[in-house]
Amino acid sequence: MASAAITENLPVSGPALVAHAAGDLRIDEVPLPQPAEDEAVVEVAFGGICGSDLHYWLHGAAGESILKAPLVLGHEISGTVVRAAANGAGPVTGTAVAVHPATPGPGAARYPADRPNLSPGCTYLGSAARFPHTDGAFSRYVNLPTRMLRALPDGLDLRTAALIEPASVAWHAVSRAGDVRGKTALVIGSGPIGAFAVAVLKRAGAARITAVDLHPKPLDIARAVGADEVINAADTAAIAAVEADVVIESSGNHHGLASAISGAVRGGTVVMVGLLPTGAQPVPISLAITRELDLKGSFRFNDEIDQVIDALADGSLHIGPVITHQFPLADALHAFEVAKDSTSSGKVLLSFGAEGSS
Repeated sequence: MASAAITENLPVSGPALVAHAAGDLRIDEVPLPQPAEDEAVVEVAFGGICGSDLHYWLHGAAGESILKAPLVLGHEISGTVVRAAANGAGPVTGTAVAVHPATPGPGAARYPADRPNLSPGCTYLGSAARFPHTDGAFSRYVNLPTRMLRALPDGLDLRTAALIEPASVAWHAVSRAGDVRGKTALVIGSGPIGAFAVAVLKRAGAARITAVDLHPKPLDIARAVGADEVINAADTAAIAAVEADVVIESSGNHHGLASAISGAVRGGTVVMVGLLPTGAQPVPISLAITRELDLKGSFRFNDEIDQVIDALADGSLHIGPVITHQFPLADALHAFEVAKDSTSSGKVLLSFGAEGSS
């Protein structure tokens, strides 16, 4: 999928979406530095607005990651390589790509070698977790190390490819539950990550999937990607009656985690992918003890991105209905206003330049 951009004489700057402080979101002209030897220049096509992007805009922070300087947002992106890396590694010019936005960090802290997502020094595109901040990729052009790039198979369009990063988060969460074939599943919180989890559970062979949310729109999306039943989150008795073998908690609040615990069958598994606020949380943990529930955390992802790409390419992972809106970069502020309203939106995309405008 070739780009319309000229690979020689690339511009020295381009428009980017920058969070300056709480409530201060701007489209700035940012420089495009000379790429490092292992970096390719990517022309961004689409970017998905994530909850962390919304938090930087609304609060000037995402959890304990506090803005101390302007930050280019964005880590859910797709695009096209318009200049290959000088060292000859990675995709060639004209290759359509998705992006794995993590950089595992060095350090002496212990963590399983096969789980670099747990590296305490890990950085992520569009994150203020460390200073200097790690700029994201909501930009017309961006330099990215080739280890982050995943070439897209023929037939996998760039718009769908913008969903690969968050779908990988959901894939990782479901994998933390083990083999779900023939099992009943409950998903608490049917925002984009919850909807992706429904789709992944469906592909993985879950026997019956129930999705929970407070609002009709996300429940409609959950049905569209594979939920067999939906429940309003206020109906705690109905949730408890599900008695699911596997529960994916993606709401990110203590009420959702309480529902996840109550909705799990005795001896069941609860995977916590929704990021709760820092500090103590009032949840009925005694039920988890007396029912011998397995509570498992789930954070970002590792190589699951490659499995997601394969599943999208062969048509076995159905996630298209999660996209509800698309806006050009020039309308970014309106796009963020739409994205923060979970009663009427799912995944909201920004489009950039030539590929993104179609």
